Amino acid sequence: MMICLFAALPASAQTSPGEQELLPVQQHFMNRVAGSAYSDMLELPDTTDTVRETFPSPKSVMFKSMMIPGWGQIENRQAWKVPIVYGLFAGVGYYTYYLNGQYQDYRAAYYNSFSENTDQRFGPTPVRLQGVNRSQLQSNRNSLRNRRDFMAIVFLLAYGLNAVDAYVFAHMRSFDVSDDLTARTLLSPDLLADGSPGITLSISLSKK
Repeated sequence: MMICLFAALPASAQTSPGEQELLPVQQHFMNRVAGSAYSDMLELPDTTDTVRETFPSPKSVMFKSMMIPGWGQIENRQAWKVPIVYGLFAGVGYYTYYLNGQYQDYRAAYYNSFSENTDQRFGPTPVRLQGVNRSQLQSNRNSLRNRRDFMAIVFLLAYGLNAVDAYVFAHMRSFDVSDDLTARTLLSPDLLADGSPGITLSISLSKK
């Protein structure tokens, strides 16, 4: 309204000295009003609140972990778990290698404990096992073989745990656990299956 009012004044009208002193003030005010209106026209709505984070598919994360252990954890932004995964594999592998070496020694010692076996098919008897009772050699050999074979199952379980961990956390990433959540509890009368009166408890989650 102020802009239209000043624009309607005739340019040819004569002004008094007092009015001439007010012209710069009026011009400054008109520039301020026009600049504010122009900036309001250029202001864009803020759409940052509508941007939502996208999450990878849990199945794709699981398949990636099955192809390359630790890949799914990286997709879930849990790269700190990758050293744990490979540390577990390395531990299982090293212990399996140790058990297999012990098994080889006891097998050779047990085989060579028979006088008729002179070919040393499984190698010479280790010094630490010379003179050990034959039944003890057989028992230890069988125990070490079973433990070594069981470690293969442990390795498969560790491999599966890697994939399951990536799959479960990929599901949990999409859950809203922010402080904006509120829970509302509602109690209402209801009838049970046998017709007797009861109470229904309902809990609903919503944003504040």
